[in-house]
Amino acid sequence: MAVPARTDALDVIVELLAELDRQPAGSGGPGFYDRLCTALCTVVNMERAGLLLYDEARQLVVPVGSHGMDAPLLRDIYGTLEETPIAQVALSEDRVVEVSGGLGRWVPERYAHFPGVETLTCTPVSAGGRWLGVIFADRGGAQFELTDAERHAMWTLGKTAALAASVRIATSQQGRARLLQARIDLAREIHERVVQRLFGVSLVLGSEHGLSEEARKRCADEMQAALKDLRDALGRPLAPPTLDTGATLDGELERLGRHYKDLPLELDWERGVVVPPEIEPLAQSVLAEALRNADKHARPSSVRVRVGRVDGAFVLEVRNDGARSDTRGTGMGLRLAAVEALGRGALVEFGPEGSEWRVRLVVPVEEEDE
Repeated sequence: MAVPARTDALDVIVELLAELDRQPAGSGGPGFYDRLCTALCTVVNMERAGLLLYDEARQLVVPVGSHGMDAPLLRDIYGTLEETPIAQVALSEDRVVEVSGGLGRWVPERYAHFPGVETLTCTPVSAGGRWLGVIFADRGGAQFELTDAERHAMWTLGKTAALAASVRIATSQQGRARLLQARIDLAREIHERVVQRLFGVSLVLGSEHGLSEEARKRCADEMQAALKDLRDALGRPLAPPTLDTGATLDGELERLGRHYKDLPLELDWERGVVVPPEIEPLAQSVLAEALRNADKHARPSSVRVRVGRVDGAFVLEVRNDGARSDTRGTGMGLRLAAVEALGRGALVEFGPEGSEWRVRLVVPVEEEDE
């Protein structure tokens, strides 16, 4: 017998919308998607729920909220729309889909035999024709059928999640427009403040006449001023933010390894090395770009990821042996990561090295961070 929808469904949805309204960016604060999953389970008496969104910056589907699910299980979830027919139907028809038995026809085979899952529901998270993600939920135990009231409550909660995600996307798009202008301003500023200083110094140093002590000091001062201007200019963020999932480099490596399942990954993580929290986003960004480029532009027999310390600096290095000679340069992602790294006092190197293609992040680390 179907479980009736809770009479407080409207109150729960209104409370979630009010929470959105209280947030400065209107996209929900930390834990908002967890609370939304909890609300869904409360309203329609589900046992577990997990919300997944597409992260455009990383080009991956990532879990952003859950209720009743173990953290390791949530971290292990990955997949694509192409291999998940239940999500295709839910999003294309904009309706809550429930399936019972034969789950292998609806979800990737690796998830078709989860214990205690007889009936699985999939709620679309979409708005304005844009597919943003889905919410999977189940009651465990025996099969069940949703009532119309339950479907409507779940569909409405999916729209609430879509509202939060859409606001973030809109904010991100506005941010990208600002970032484009910031990059233009950066180029102009470097030209006006840095290049001109260095040009003046080069004229003095290239003179055939000997330099007086005063001229040498003036050149040194100009060089220091140019370096300060460059550091100040590069201190501004120039890359769009990713979804804050609380991921770590170790966890992201596992997720990306599953996503790029055709890449023969090898990991060498030096014992005792911990990624400082403040550089986690940068390290994850560099890792994602390196693996994306290897998957797109190379045919490697080996992709080696090394994490370690060299002379007190944190080092992340990705090498692949399948770089093609006809590949044109590198993508914008690594270039932006390189600029971001400079602003943090770090360095990103990328390019061919012998028969391999190497991406390397080097970040000086203070003693107290170790």
